[in-house]
Amino acid sequence: MRSYQDLFRTPEFTPLFLSSSAQTVAQTVSGLALGTLVYRATDSPLLSAVSMFGPSLAQVLGATFFLSGADRLPPRRALAGISTAFAACTAVLALPGLPVWAIFAVVLVQGLIASLGGGVRWGLLNEILSKDGYLLGRSVFNMMNGIMQITGYAAGGLLVAVLSPRASLLLSAGLYAGAAAGVRLGLSRRPPRASGRPSATATWRTNALLWSSRPRRLTYLGLWIPNGMVVGCESLYVSYAPDAAGTLFACAALGMLAGDVTVGRLLPTVTRRRLATPLLLLLATPYVFLALHPPVPLAACLVTVGSVGFGASLVQQERLMALTPDELSGHALGLHSAGMLTMQGVSASLAGSVAQVTSPAVAMTVMAVASTGATAALAMAGRRTWSPAPQPASAP
Repeated sequence: MRSYQDLFRTPEFTPLFLSSSAQTVAQTVSGLALGTLVYRATDSPLLSAVSMFGPSLAQVLGATFFLSGADRLPPRRALAGISTAFAACTAVLALPGLPVWAIFAVVLVQGLIASLGGGVRWGLLNEILSKDGYLLGRSVFNMMNGIMQITGYAAGGLLVAVLSPRASLLLSAGLYAGAAAGVRLGLSRRPPRASGRPSATATWRTNALLWSSRPRRLTYLGLWIPNGMVVGCESLYVSYAPDAAGTLFACAALGMLAGDVTVGRLLPTVTRRRLATPLLLLLATPYVFLALHPPVPLAACLVTVGSVGFGASLVQQERLMALTPDELSGHALGLHSAGMLTMQGVSASLAGSVAQVTSPAVAMTVMAVASTGATAALAMAGRRTWSPAPQPASAP
């Protein structure tokens, strides 16, 4: 599979792409609205950051107990159910007078539901496309994610200013419902990729199997830690620049889009495989300069340049798929997604805690320095020879 035209000619790729686009816009609009709502109510950078990225913290529970469902549930039914549940939770968050503790309870439920979504979606994508087409397909999804985040944050900032955070949440709930309808109508019924019922025991066994390979283990850590810490920086945009947070989020998405286009489409394979570490260093370095409190236009430029480094995840995902047997692809990608989002939630909490006792700018710099340190440590640990041959394994 060599071109974008080949992708969109592939049956079921387009409806999966469109429904995912709607869900991404819903996530960005609702996240910005909820973070603004909580910050206005509490004046707390920590609570604002956790409200936006708190669902990610629950991913670790989902990855521990529910992830076996990524390969053991019918994909269409699972994706439609996840989007429907998100529509309901987002509508609840829009209720007037909802106390802060109830907001975080709903956020926890969202995280548990979302822990299954990445594995189901990316496992289905790997099934729809040939294995050599996965990287190109995932790069298109990442580009879509960047464009939809730009759209969502720009629209979300406008909606919050013109209407209200609660009205924005209701619109997001409608988008989630539309994504559920698109999945239901556009995808065909497929059987699960693996036999057996989803269970915590099956999840633990497959997690242990995937984690037992040192190359896979280092790949997972590289996917989770450095960019998770940078997302901790992003979680402070609302408290760093309350009137320009939407602009900063949109610029970060623009940089991510540029990185995904470059890595996924323009670079040859040999060059691409060498760029994971340099891209991760680029991702974190510009945030160090935010401690100087540059004006918003300059801060936006720094954020845009740094976010090009998110393209490293495509290189790392290609490596992960080369190291993973086909029958475990959904679970492996789900573990990547759940671990990444968990680390993002942890980093948002850490960044918010540091900002609470110092300032958002200082906290961003601390997280950026930690990210570069983690990248350097993982690069040194990974100097041993990496073999692209899949590790022998079988589904539990």
